[in-house]
This record gives sequence, structure tokens and C-alpha cells, in this order.
Amino acid sequence: MSNGKIIVGLDIGTTKIAVLVGQVNEHNKIEIIGIGRAESLGVKRGMVSNIEQTINSIKIAVAEAEAQSNVEIKTVNVGIAGQHIRSMQHRGLRTRQSLEDEISKADIEALTEDMHKLVMQPGEAIIHALPQEFIVDGEHGIKNPVGMSGIRLEANYHIITGQIAAINNLIKCVEKSGLKVADLTLEPLASAASVLSEEEKEAGVVLIDIGGGTTDIAIFQEGIIRHTAVIPFGGDVITKDIKEGCSIIQNQAETLKVRFGSCLPRENQDNEIVSIPGLRGREPKEISLKNLANIIGARMDEMIQHAVYEIKNSGYEKKLIAGIVLTGGGSQMRHLVQLTEYISGMDVRIGYPTEHLAGNFEDVKSPMYSTGIGLVITQSNDSLNRKKAKVENVIANETPEITIDTEQTDIKEQPEKTNLIDRFKKWFGEDIQ
Repeated sequence: MSNGKIIVGLDIGTTKIAVLVGQVNEHNKIEIIGIGRAESLGVKRGMVSNIEQTINSIKIAVAEAEAQSNVEIKTVNVGIAGQHIRSMQHRGLRTRQSLEDEISKADIEALTEDMHKLVMQPGEAIIHALPQEFIVDGEHGIKNPVGMSGIRLEANYHIITGQIAAINNLIKCVEKSGLKVADLTLEPLASAASVLSEEEKEAGVVLIDIGGGTTDIAIFQEGIIRHTAVIPFGGDVITKDIKEGCSIIQNQAETLKVRFGSCLPRENQDNEIVSIPGLRGREPKEISLKNLANIIGARMDEMIQHAVYEIKNSGYEKKLIAGIVLTGGGSQMRHLVQLTEYISGMDVRIGYPTEHLAGNFEDVKSPMYSTGIGLVITQSNDSLNRKKAKVENVIANETPEITIDTEQTDIKEQPEKTNLIDRFKKWFGEDIQ
């Protein structure tokens, strides 16, 4: 990383759109120098539902971040989530020609590139192919085979896919906002980069990122990503429950949740009442805080139960020494740590996104910015071994060609890859319109 390099993360969420501008200082640490935030009006459950509204929100957030950082934003690392995200396990194999030549990074990159060519279900594309462990000539448990000798190179991969239509819509919104997409990063992986330590990943840890529309889960063990999942509801569902349960309007329900919400009804007294202004010409409405906590607690209990199911389903339930880390805007709910500990029986803490940052930027200390800061961090260290060609292949012939601003992002140019239409022409030897 070169000193002074500017990196921008764009978090397009269900409730907010956040733009984080980071700069690499002289010690190769990231400092956040600007932040922009706008209400997200065109996104539901992590997926774009209104192109025009999403574009307007992105432009507002970008303008605010530019004014605060005094930087013109051109290229962004975009987070992707939503209920269309799916994950699977796959083993890759590559037979090398010479036993004398050492295994190189090029061999690993070629094997990873092969994973991106897997045939998915119709309408799906691979977002990430993450190597978990390598096998060299039958020897298992190798984390980094570079420099070793061997003919048969295998690897277990964690494959993350998404719907092409949803990916297209997301990228179109960014491009029509006047920006270039440097890369797409799965949001729970970005959040993990900002709130988890290497020790926690090595010991075994579950990240639960509670957003407005979805709750994202990522499980690490021995420093390797083992499982990812998306629960298709988040904080917005709680707001709707309060709105219906207390017979109030949406804005009042959101204010009640943020200011007085709790996950444990027993922490409130029966006589604790909050008065809500009535609608035009109507009497104020009195809301019991214990009743409010009952509504919130029921939904949060369901959410944590879903997360515990994913933990058990991963097969690593007994190997997660570091327990659970909660982050995202929904993690700020009072007594959520206690509720999660009670349901899961594991140690729980709140993850704050400033743990890996230099400087003291007060505005980003909230867990709601974990994903945005993580997008800056992952783009800076290229920890996911992402490739320009991957993004291009995902949206081939659907949106204008995406290029990376190499001056701004300092990413090496990758060899040009053919898209799906070019491959059809090569196979069948005819023009395809």
C-alpha cells in the first residue's frame, strides 16, 4: 500500500446508504477522513427495489462524504447482501506438470479462477471463491502451499453466489451515480474485517451482523471462513412489529425502538410508561415499556434462534472458543448481549468497527458502520484475492463494462477474460445476437 492512497467503501443497506472515505497513513494504517450518510429509500431486504430512489440516495451520501473529506470520489468498493445470497462447499483440483517446480501463487490463482468457472443454477453467479485449506499430493491441512513441491494440488473452497439480476441492479445504481465499481464484497466478510481480531478467527468465532433488512452470519475457525448465511429479516421487522402492536405510525415506532427498546421485558417495571403524541386532533397514546420489550424480545429471540440454527448447521458449534460477536445497527438494542448469551450458551460481545483503524474519528464508532469500514479495509489489503475479471463476468453484456481506476486503487491489471457470449461464439462458431 502506498502512503496517502484513498479508498472508498459504499454500503448500500436497507435503512441507510453509507459512504466511508479512508486514507492510508505513513504507517500503512487506515484513517477515516470522511463519511456520508443518506436514508435508503429504494432497497428492501438488501436488494434494490427502486433504481431511481437508490441512485438519489447514493448521490446524497457521496456528496456529503466528498464535502467532509475534500476528496473527489470516483471508485468504490461496494458491499452486497440480501436474501438471494447462497453459499456452498466445493473442492478444486489442479494437476501440475513438474515436481521440481515449486507451487507458486500463480498456481493458487489459477485454481481459484477455475472455481469462478463452475456452472451455477440458472440466473446465479459466483461472487467469492474463498480457499479454506489445501491438499498437496494427499497431504491434508495445508494453509499455504506456496513453495512446496507436488503434482496434485487440491483445495476446499467456500463458494458464495448471488442472483445476477440483483447484482446487476446494484451495479447499475452505482454506475448511474457517476461512480466506478472496484469490486463487490459480501457484507458479512467486510464486517468481519472491521470488528474481528485474528485471534478470534483462529479460536473460532461467529459474527452476527444485524442490519435493517437482513441479518448476516459468518463463521470463522482456525483463521478460515467456514460458513456464511443470510437471515431474511433485521431491524425493520422489529419496527413494523412495534408499529402494529402499539398502533402507532412508522416514525414513532422507530423512535420508540431506538430510545426505549429492550430485549428483556423483566428489566422494565409495570408502571414505566412513555407518552406518544396523538395524530392530528387526537389524544396522546400511552405505551408500556414492558409491552414494548415483549414485542422486541419476541422478534429478537426468533432472530437469535435462526442464528443458532445456522451455527449448528455449520458443524462447528463445539469449536467456537471466541463465541459470538454482534455488530450492525441492530446490535445496539439494550440487553441484546444478555439475551444472546441465554439462548446460545456462548460468550457474546458487541463488535465496534474502530478496532483496526488509526486516528480518532468519532462519527464512525457506532456498529452501524462496521460494513462500510470493512469495505475500506478489505479493498486496502486485497485480503479476499478478488479479481477485476470476476466482476466483469458476473455482469457480462448486462451493464456497461466496468474498469478499475488503477491510479486510485493501485491494483495490478489482470489479463483480459472472455465473457459468456464470446465463449458461445468459440464453442459453436457462429454469431450470437
